[in-house]
Amino acid sequence: MKAWIAAGLGVLLAAASPAARVDDLAWLAGQWVREADGRWTEESWTSPRGGVLLGHSRSGRGDALRAFEFLRVQAGADGVPAYIAQPGGRAPVAFALVRRDGMSATFENAAHDYPQRIIYVRDGDTLTATISLIDGSKPMRWTFRRR
Repeated sequence: MKAWIAAGLGVLLAAASPAARVDDLAWLAGQWVREADGRWTEESWTSPRGGVLLGHSRSGRGDALRAFEFLRVQAGADGVPAYIAQPGGRAPVAFALVRRDGMSATFENAAHDYPQRIIYVRDGDTLTATISLIDGSKPMRWTFRRR
């Protein structure tokens, strides 16, 4: 009986919790860097303002830039925050926020070729970004340190 009441209360609390907002992802803000074997990747995010987190990523080897990406997180038409990526400045691709907690967020777009899932997890001064197919296969992971 106690388990049933606890489960029912959990469902009610989950239903009563407010929808995610862009401000809930403020923990992404900062300058993040990864360097290994002569290669580097940097990702920077502004603090949320006006309902938008703005970011960019760039990577390369030595002094040569190999790739860049414009990024933003903002509410979609449905009000759900979306991660919007423009790799190489191409057309934007949106990934809806599907899960979050205090220091992690998962965004998905099953219709996209690759990636279909983007996960960010922050642990202190470490930020891990993982991309994969929707089922978690073919993962690629970057572990950044705060600069």
